[in-house]
Amino acid sequence: MKSRWVALVLSVVAGVALFAAPATAAPAPPVVRCSFTPTPDNPAARPVVRPLPFALTRGTIDVTFRFNYGPVTMRLNSGGAAPCAVANMASLVLQHFYDRSQCWRLSNSARLGVLQCGDIYEVEKGGPGYKFPDEVTGAETYPRGTVAMGNQGPGTNGSEFFIVHSFAHIPAQYSVLGTVVSGMSALDRMVADGIIPTDPNGPLDGAPKHPVKIERASFGW
Repeated sequence: MKSRWVALVLSVVAGVALFAAPATAAPAPPVVRCSFTPTPDNPAARPVVRPLPFALTRGTIDVTFRFNYGPVTMRLNSGGAAPCAVANMASLVLQHFYDRSQCWRLSNSARLGVLQCGDIYEVEKGGPGYKFPDEVTGAETYPRGTVAMGNQGPGTNGSEFFIVHSFAHIPAQYSVLGTVVSGMSALDRMVADGIIPTDPNGPLDGAPKHPVKIERASFGW
């Protein structure tokens, strides 16, 4: 009930601000509505509470993932195209969902160079028990250092994300969370250690040859 009142108050504040703004200067609302839908056929791999149904559209959040290869700090952009995705990752970090988990996929092909994390059991298995829509403009690009949501199709975002260690020549269908601001050398060491090919489409896509583990994730550096 409390969360509903918070969401209602913030929605009213946003509505008043928009109504009062001049027609020639319509700023983006300070919050947006988000939709986190339960997936009973794909229950949570770890007990978590769904995020509140709104997200801020201002500011950034620094999150550090402490891998067994070293810390990687990423700056999540609430003011970008994917504020709900940012709020979702912040919620999962706060609830320690990613702690003591493993990154099951590493690719280093001419098309795709990413580390994929966020699945608890194996590749694309073991999410938070809910999903939410994509947040893309169609102009997204994925250069080195990009952090974006992974999914299993349109509107299936959950806990899975990827970090681009080289480049990703992929369609603009993946919500961009932010960028790595420290620790890309850890990604480079993961790639240098090699890949166990498991993808029939190529030898440079599969499990990291040396397991990549997230020891814990926390806010700040």
